[in-house]
Amino acid sequence: MSSTDVLSPEPTPAAPKRREERDSVVIRFCGDSGDGMQLVGTQFTNVSASFGNDVSTLPDFPAEIRAPQGTLAGVSGFQLNFSSHDIFTPGDEVDTLVAMNPAALKTNLPDLKRGGTLIVNTDEFDKGNLQKAGYATSPLEDGDILSKYQIHKVAMTRLNRDAVSGLGLSMKDQDRSRNLFALGLVYWLYDRDRTPTEQWIQDKFKKKPDVVEANLRALRGGFNYGFSTESFTTHYAVPKAKLSSGEYRKITGNEAVAWGLAAAARLAGKSLFFGGYPITPASDILHTLSELKNFGIRTFQAEDEIAAMASVCGAAFAGEIAVTASSGPGICLKGEAMGLGVMTELPMIIVNVQRGGPSTGLPTKTEQSDLLLSFYGRNGDSPIPIVAASSPGDCFHLMIEAVRMAVDFMTPVVFLSDGYIANGSEPWSIPKFADLKPIEVKHPSGRPADAEGTADDFLPYLRNEKGARPWAIPGTPGLEHRIGGLEKADITGNVDYSANNHHKMVMNRINKVAGIANHIPLQTVEGPESGKLLIISWGGTFGAVRTAVQQSLKNGKSVAHAHLRYMNPFPKNLGEIVKRYEKVLIPELNAGQLSLLIRGKFLVDAQGLNKIQGKPFLVSEVVRKIDEMLES
Repeated sequence: MSSTDVLSPEPTPAAPKRREERDSVVIRFCGDSGDGMQLVGTQFTNVSASFGNDVSTLPDFPAEIRAPQGTLAGVSGFQLNFSSHDIFTPGDEVDTLVAMNPAALKTNLPDLKRGGTLIVNTDEFDKGNLQKAGYATSPLEDGDILSKYQIHKVAMTRLNRDAVSGLGLSMKDQDRSRNLFALGLVYWLYDRDRTPTEQWIQDKFKKKPDVVEANLRALRGGFNYGFSTESFTTHYAVPKAKLSSGEYRKITGNEAVAWGLAAAARLAGKSLFFGGYPITPASDILHTLSELKNFGIRTFQAEDEIAAMASVCGAAFAGEIAVTASSGPGICLKGEAMGLGVMTELPMIIVNVQRGGPSTGLPTKTEQSDLLLSFYGRNGDSPIPIVAASSPGDCFHLMIEAVRMAVDFMTPVVFLSDGYIANGSEPWSIPKFADLKPIEVKHPSGRPADAEGTADDFLPYLRNEKGARPWAIPGTPGLEHRIGGLEKADITGNVDYSANNHHKMVMNRINKVAGIANHIPLQTVEGPESGKLLIISWGGTFGAVRTAVQQSLKNGKSVAHAHLRYMNPFPKNLGEIVKRYEKVLIPELNAGQLSLLIRGKFLVDAQGLNKIQGKPFLVSEVVRKIDEMLES
């Protein structure tokens, strides 16, 4: 095929192509970290969401910042599941795998379903890249592999260079657009409209006309190659999903956290202060908030995590909606100042986007290993309420509730996300601001400047019916009071080291957090109200567990699902629920942290399904465990 064939706006196919309809499709783009796989995956997601499909994604970043090019450690991937019905996960097995080099093929081929479509950039399968990937010979000549999949060998680098030739670009700049050649090809394969991506290219690179033209040629070249080549005899269509009416957009978990914070501050009638330090995978929260200055949001990049948390304590004292965000290593450093927030009883939000640990661990991979850290990772008895989002879109609404909880009960609140939720995306129904419940903020009023009185007139630790103390704005006449990390006297707030007072104040703080259970929703259950097996999940395991339970229920099995969003305190009916089932299973991306808490709290023999691989659960893994427990 010549470059003229590729660039032709309406090439004539060598033979008629069949068009098949499918309910859902799982695609994965993979290549070197510089190949732009995240970009093309995001564009395919945007186009599918705009079309009306339900979408769930799983970006996969290399753990090393600059792994050697072409090596296994440097592979970057983006998986998406787009469907004509509700979906909760990015899919188990991959239907179509696009591999840009041998290392990408080697690390991702095991996830391609038997009979699936494999598209490879043959130009990168040279001797050097094969050696880097650990191949003695080319896997594209392996009869065993060839027999398992529908393989399409495409000389993407050469075809893309032909498509963008004549623009005066260097070879390196020409090759930068080959990811869009691959995207155009997959757009044709799955009957996607490339117009939104063409518009994105024009907007993104409007100051560089030659780059615009190169990327447009690459995208159209890939699309036309699929249309014209005899290699592809079939392309596929996935109809729109039947989603509830409303206006939708694609959203990631980190975006939803940032927008939820902005909405919560507006609902409270307050400005928002964010103090943070960059850390994977939480940094995008800082990036997104820094672009929202017009909403009364101030962002501060501190010199380290300790300073970031201390700045949040100061902002909360000053009367701001105060927030920080980090991941496990940063939360450890924040621990002392979080304890200061507990002692001073000031409202603030600590976002923990969990990743693989310990130490630096797996910085770009997902894990649920910070639950016990969130419960107990401070000196002394220092309880903090904890909430955990279940999906990217859930981050928005749960963040508003976290801010409401912090203000209502005058306490720091930990908001748990994870790498899977933070970087993953889904269609999000944009709420109307008028439909969101306001957050009521009450500050005590001071006395007139000419009124008589003393500082002792104000009682900073006199509690209301929720156990919350007043949120006094510094500088208000008559509201002068002592504050800091030393133990305070009940009601007056004076420094008090006495044994009885310390015991009472510790119990006041413990009882206040425990009492939140009376103000949060009761736990709900999907499936029968009693039976043989209850599965309890939390955080990003929601999608895989919910899908597995739905499959099991369709097969007539006695299984139910309780997904927790409120982790501390637990919903007050949770103990009653767990006792209605013969067995309890808790899938977690850790060694069994929620299992430990549930077993200790409710004295039930909860069993764990534990995965610590930096990857989310597959639906099939949960289904197998359900079958095993029901049959044992």
